[in-house]
Amino acid sequence: MGTKNELLLQHELEVMAGILESKAQYRKIVKAGIAKWVKDFQDGRIEIKTVDDLKKLIEIDIELQKDEF
Repeated sequence: MGTKNELLLQHELEVMAGILESKAQYRKIVKAGIAKWVKDFQDGRIEIKTVDDLKKLIEIDIELQKDEF
């Protein structure tokens, strides 16, 4: 059994790994949303006046990437 600090560090590493895994999953969802939006736009189902949804998806993707640097 490790010291109290080692146990705390291990716990923090596990929490961080969980957060990184969640962010990876969220990015997959956002990327799929962006791809769907672009396809719908190319197919003429979305008019240029409705780009707010795409903007929001891109902003979310950027936020999820911030901690990767």
